[in-house]
Amino acid sequence: MIDVLAETFPLAQVFTISRGSRTETRVITVKITRGGITGWGECLPYARYDETLDSVADQIATLPDNVTRAQLQGLLPAGAARNAVDCALWDLEAKATGKRVWELAGLSAPGPEITAYTLSLDTPENMRAAAAKNAHRPLLKIKLGTEGDMPRLEAVRAGAPNTKIIVDANEGWTAEVYSDLAPHLVRMGVALVEQPLPAGKDDMLAEIARPLPVCADESCHNRASLPHLKGKYDVINIKLDKTGGLTEALDLKRAALAEGYGLMVGCMVGTSLAMAPALLVAQGALVTDLDGPLLLAEDRMHPLTFDQAGVHPSDAKLWG
Repeated sequence: MIDVLAETFPLAQVFTISRGSRTETRVITVKITRGGITGWGECLPYARYDETLDSVADQIATLPDNVTRAQLQGLLPAGAARNAVDCALWDLEAKATGKRVWELAGLSAPGPEITAYTLSLDTPENMRAAAAKNAHRPLLKIKLGTEGDMPRLEAVRAGAPNTKIIVDANEGWTAEVYSDLAPHLVRMGVALVEQPLPAGKDDMLAEIARPLPVCADESCHNRASLPHLKGKYDVINIKLDKTGGLTEALDLKRAALAEGYGLMVGCMVGTSLAMAPALLVAQGALVTDLDGPLLLAEDRMHPLTFDQAGVHPSDAKLWG
């Protein structure tokens, strides 16, 4: 039996990117029960990809109750709906067999990974204060992509002078703006820039200088995206809500590594249930960005542990 539940989790504070602000995150939780055993999965429908809570629930409702992971890949497209079901099926199989998901997938035992912590888009003064408050963290991610990006970046660097920084423009720049900003990003010690140009309008990245690594986010969903990224990007951001689950995410990771891409593993603003499978993909990645639970006021039971070593693999009571 496949049950679908829409749930709301309040955020610890207002979270803003170039597309808007939010005070809560609304997720779809999938529960699959067979033979008295229940597997769990979570996804976050994303308006950028024309997804809503209702559209995702409707997609899941088309599935047969006995769907397998192999069948699922052809029944639903890559996206949030398939992600929640795919991860629930992995969890179900782990509980049914008494093995961890990493064992079922033929992976090495996972360990903690240092994760980025995202600073919300705000005034330079507020972003400096946020950076100073989080200067103990080894990696900060800054949301940019609007007017006044350089004062914000300079403020964050002043607040956290010794912290590694990556920036995410969320498709907010033009080629001209990025070309102007790139030398300054290098000067400020930025290690990576994520999706500077809009997906589908990023061909100029193959023609202009890329003085620091450029990561594809909205331009990369699954393995079918890879041929369109050549010469434009150095790194790809794997998110399970884009790949349609752990199954495709692991396949994308292998394919991308074979083609020489660096890997970033990211997330939407979700709970520990959404981060747990992504952490298996993040093992050994260039950048791990699984800070969703750190942005929440409330998380699920048996949440992931975050400490100086990073984000730790899930307890089986949570997932996998």
